Amino acid sequence: MATHAILSTGSKMWRSLPCAKSELRLDLTLECGQSFRWRKTAEGHWTGVMKGRVWTLTQTDDTLWYHVYRTQERQRKGNDRKRKTIVSVQMENEPKKKFKREVKEEEEEPLVVTLVQEAGEEQQMLRDYFQLDVNLGELYNKWGAADPHFRSVANVFTGVRMLRQDPVECLFSFICTSNNHISRIQGMVERLCQTLGTPLCELDQDSYYSFPTLAALSGKSVEAQLRDLGFGYRARFLQQSAKQILDTHGMQWLDGLRTVPYVQARDALRTLPGVGTKVADCVCLMSLDKAEAVPVDTHVWQIAKRDYNCAFGNGQKSLTDKVHRDIGDFFRKLWGPYAGWAQSVLFCSDLKKFQKLKEASHGEQCKIEDSEAEMRKEKPSIKMK
Repeated sequence: MATHAILSTGSKMWRSLPCAKSELRLDLTLECGQSFRWRKTAEGHWTGVMKGRVWTLTQTDDTLWYHVYRTQERQRKGNDRKRKTIVSVQMENEPKKKFKREVKEEEEEPLVVTLVQEAGEEQQMLRDYFQLDVNLGELYNKWGAADPHFRSVANVFTGVRMLRQDPVECLFSFICTSNNHISRIQGMVERLCQTLGTPLCELDQDSYYSFPTLAALSGKSVEAQLRDLGFGYRARFLQQSAKQILDTHGMQWLDGLRTVPYVQARDALRTLPGVGTKVADCVCLMSLDKAEAVPVDTHVWQIAKRDYNCAFGNGQKSLTDKVHRDIGDFFRKLWGPYAGWAQSVLFCSDLKKFQKLKEASHGEQCKIEDSEAEMRKEKPSIKMK
């Protein structure tokens, strides 16, 4: 049985691309609630499904390492690949001679060519998924210059990037987030893929599946299936949203929203069952290239009130569209066109799972300050004559 890859067991099976941790921290980016398909499979290693392939990712200080597994579909395509270039070459060189040699149908394309093509494709997939063409260091500097609170957080929570996810996966994953927490959402998304997706591969008895297509999600029996799996009222939203997209807009509608203005895309998403302002903003930010979208939930509302003295919605028990809009506008004015990215750093820093990181950094800072104080005490004074 295949096992999860680990970099320390040998780097020959791994590929890499240059990427400093200041530009990407895998632990913070993959575990802060943007995507629900990555799991930690070894210390510093995360395995998940992206663009129909199963990946394990890890990193060193200046390098992003990745291993892509042979899924069932890729294995089938590999077996079907034939070397037919021999026929065309000989026919061109000997047009008047009868071609007598039979083509060996079982021969595959040259392995070197295949590996080079795949390596190029995979690197481009990673660069697109992590949006590595965006200079995160420059953005952090701009946000820190405009916002002292952000500056105090940024030293610890570096490398938090926004993912550029598949719009279908992002939308239907976030429909599952209503009144939910990250670990439970992960379980629901996993069951959704197991039930309606396609098997990709099995590693250490863990099975990996593709995300369901719109056609699979829109089936008549889907709502009942998902209710049996514990999705509750969300089961109806998932099935109805998929059906509405196919019946009213077509397969490419979600991808097309990447090219329209932010507000237009957000309002279009809100016409779907189970999609409110927060979910629409999450999808805009994390899959539709709307970097200015600022998803606001009760967590972000508390950050705005506690750390920025925002009075939006004071006295109200729940978020309204107006409060959501006011907080979003406040942060867009403060941080600029990549406000959604900046908000994700503060959101990440406030998650309970990362509090130990914050505490460790605070403890280290206290040690430095104590050490500096001791040095000042021990430094002999110089008396002027």
